[in-house]
Amino acid sequence: MSFITDIFEYSYLSNAVIACILSGITCGIVGTYIVARRIVFLSGGITHASFGGLGIAFYLGINPIWGAMVFAILSSIGIEYAGSKTKIREDSAIGLMWGIGMAIGALFMSLRPGYTSGDLSSFLFGNIISVTTNDTIALAVLTFLLLVCSIMWFKPIMYMAFDREFAQAAGVNTTLIGYIMAIVIAITIVLSIRVMGIVLLISLMTMPVVIANSITKNFAQIATLSSFTATGGALLGVILSYYFEIPSGPAIIFVLTLMLIIVKLLSLHPIKHLKQHENNI
Repeated sequence: MSFITDIFEYSYLSNAVIACILSGITCGIVGTYIVARRIVFLSGGITHASFGGLGIAFYLGINPIWGAMVFAILSSIGIEYAGSKTKIREDSAIGLMWGIGMAIGALFMSLRPGYTSGDLSSFLFGNIISVTTNDTIALAVLTFLLLVCSIMWFKPIMYMAFDREFAQAAGVNTTLIGYIMAIVIAITIVLSIRVMGIVLLISLMTMPVVIANSITKNFAQIATLSSFTATGGALLGVILSYYFEIPSGPAIIFVLTLMLIIVKLLSLHPIKHLKQHENNI
């Protein structure tokens, strides 16, 4: 019961729990779009490109999250533009943004007076106890807007996720939705960095979707189940982190991995049962 009581006693722990719930919902919804559209690599590129903004913000002595936000949004817009308007392949643009962002971040972090490698660990691998009240407020606003927009524009987003050409033929403004979703992905990534870190965040956006997709093929159901799975995995990971004093990011990944293994094993059971039944016939 100490974890439950400490949530109400310590603000950093209550912020961590709230961040888990909110980031789980947002990553579940956005992750469904990412996986369906097959742009997981895009998310990885934006995540690592945001490191450049972190480095510059650290060097200038401002809030690193704001620096990462600017870099992530600019990178997402640049990648979307390169993929649709130029002759540069999208995967090549992602690789460029990925490398340039990491290089800029590493450069400015090394130039910062009093720099130590420990300054990076919470952003690279996550440090959920560093989540502030302002972070949870920003996540809450993002979650609310994302839920509203997902309900209002569900079909255009779904069409865009599965088949961009079909969506365009159906009258959907694919260019506008592409840019909006790229920005949404960037904001979701940056606001969830403290929970999972740059290195591990992509797993929170993809693993719950893979788990949900093993259970259902319906887009809306996948998005809903992914949000519950991501939230549950994040909360269980934080509890493990609390009791065993291990980093929250890896703990969340281990929980999600175990959930994925269990779901895959359970999905094999009906197949084995059906084969046995056919053999008996």
